[in-house]
Amino acid sequence: MSDFVIPANEKVLVTGAAGFIGSHLCLKLLEQGSTVVGLDNVNDYYDVNLKEARLARLEGKPGFKFVRMDLENREGIADLFATEKPTYVVNLAAQAGVRYSIENPHAYIDANLVGFTNILEGCRHNNVKHLVYASSSSVYGMNTEMPFSVHHNVDHPISLYAASKKANELMAHTYSHLYRLPTTGLRFFTVYGPWGRPDMALFLFTKAILEGRPINVFNEGKMRRDFTYIDDIVEGVYRCISTVAQPNPNWNSAKPDPATSSAPYRVFNIGNNSPVELMYMIETIEKALGVTAEKNMLPMQDGDVPATYADVEALTDAVGFKPATSIETGIGNFVEWYRSFYG
Repeated sequence: MSDFVIPANEKVLVTGAAGFIGSHLCLKLLEQGSTVVGLDNVNDYYDVNLKEARLARLEGKPGFKFVRMDLENREGIADLFATEKPTYVVNLAAQAGVRYSIENPHAYIDANLVGFTNILEGCRHNNVKHLVYASSSSVYGMNTEMPFSVHHNVDHPISLYAASKKANELMAHTYSHLYRLPTTGLRFFTVYGPWGRPDMALFLFTKAILEGRPINVFNEGKMRRDFTYIDDIVEGVYRCISTVAQPNPNWNSAKPDPATSSAPYRVFNIGNNSPVELMYMIETIEKALGVTAEKNMLPMQDGDVPATYADVEALTDAVGFKPATSIETGIGNFVEWYRSFYG
């Protein structure tokens, strides 16, 4: 592990610090002795009380400073970079959610494109050593070849959320090429666990079952997801921060590899490498709760994909780690947290 420890004098800026992944990552960094600046606008896309409770776990810890600001605040972000001079930046702030992007497209342009431009500019002008940023498994869109590989073409997104994440990868490559800014994009696969997002299936199902309400099961429960436990995601992100992206010396412009470049740029999948059918996930929740769910079987939703499955070989080669927490362990931990947090 020592190869990946970030010295305390190397400051890490984490955007989305009140978010699910961001708050867990900040905790990990602080436990390892890092100095952390957390940024979040604490918006009301979902329960603000949950975001504030996540922040409460961080505030007062030595080495932590919190800044409340929108990513799209160009002058504010520029000032923050100039003042704090972070060594590393982890951009996890984004407008999340596939379905919400169908109803509110502008929110994705503001946070995910305008906001990300401000982050790239901050990195470029302040000698940031490495930018790590959240992409998403949703970029695979209409791809059906499994498992999804970072070496596959991803030019057919089916939601604006996915398109905005693909755009982030393209923007990052441009800055890596023009300004030699090392960037690593991480395609997260269905992250779940304690302190998780209330708009995600695990949270929605658990809440409804405990309240005695039926759950909506899309695509008749035949969807398969590469559910990835939060601790595995955080370990992968943590190792990537100090493993600075390098140019690929064998990159060939006649046969371009989408995952690497002649610039210091790369993209990794972070997934459990073990897809689970939605119905099995529901059965696992029922077991953990000791309650059987009433189910509304529904067709596929717009913007959804039938299956996700991550090839994580590139990540394992680079940082010597692959996610491995079982769905049974992960859901058990989530249910225990849910019951203690919501009483």
